[in-house]
Amino acid sequence: MIYDYEYFKKEIYSLTTIDLNAYKEKQMKRRIDTLIAKHKIVGYDKYVQALKTDKVLFEEFVGYITINVSEFYRNPEQWKYLEETVIPELIQRFGKNLKVWSAACSTGDEPYSLVMALSRHIPLQQIRIYATDLDKQVIAKAKTGLYGEKSIEGVPEDLKKKYFGPEGKLYKKRTSLMTPIQEEIYNAVKDISDLRGYSLVLDRASDTGIIFASPKVDISNEVLTKLGYSAN
Repeated sequence: MIYDYEYFKKEIYSLTTIDLNAYKEKQMKRRIDTLIAKHKIVGYDKYVQALKTDKVLFEEFVGYITINVSEFYRNPEQWKYLEETVIPELIQRFGKNLKVWSAACSTGDEPYSLVMALSRHIPLQQIRIYATDLDKQVIAKAKTGLYGEKSIEGVPEDLKKKYFGPEGKLYKKRTSLMTPIQEEIYNAVKDISDLRGYSLVLDRASDTGIIFASPKVDISNEVLTKLGYSAN
């Protein structure tokens, strides 16, 4: 087998579902080669093996190649069209219980913007948005909810006053803005696992590694009994 860049792209897609073909090849290949050289690893095959076994290295790689450029109400014309045309049409067709997924949500600017845009048409308590990103660091920042003034300068003034409060040079999203964001996908994973008969679902990028475990594989009581403790 030839362990060239084509091989590397296929392996990365298998590991992360990130399609490196979507990037400018010369630029991305140069960035990746620089990262590999930084760790003194020789060859794409050795680096792929390291990514499979080293969680820290894996997370560094994902953070390195993903582009986390985001801001609230980026491209205002598009948001205006969304608010005035798209959202009303969606509500007319599907009702107010819309399900929205913000994939690659970065630091949260986009899903929070979606909440605000939808809040002009739907009560806040009815809005549900699923926000996900491969990069755990940007997800952590999204949860913190602190943004520079420049990040929110595109937000309409009425929404800015309603959903943000000043904290020095930073602005903090109000708690109400976080409520509609659904970061938990456990129930969906559980349903799929039950349907397909999976006992265990693993996620290499998570802290625990396990995102679902069927009660059928829980041996806690047996372990307690073995150790001489009551399971009750």
